[in-house]
Amino acid sequence: MNKTELIAKIAEVAGLSKVDSKKALDATVAAIKGALTKGDKVQLIGFGTFSVKKQPAREGINPATKKKIKIAAKKVAKFKPGAELATAVNKK
Repeated sequence: MNKTELIAKIAEVAGLSKVDSKKALDATVAAIKGALTKGDKVQLIGFGTFSVKKQPAREGINPATKKKIKIAAKKVAKFKPGAELATAVNKK
């Protein structure tokens, strides 16, 4: 499902116009992104938790040259699904 399909589904389920659904989705994504950039986590009970994880610097290997390279430390966005979402995904 891409963003356009998600907006259409939100509009259908919530009884909103596609324009209002797009605004709601964009606002939700912006709020999550804003919280994560501040280092906060976002918990949606039953769905999951978005958080930021720090990855330490490490040594890797360039596959083209086989030389060792240093990979800088960075922060990455992480998502942990909630119990309800995990159960729903595993149903047949």
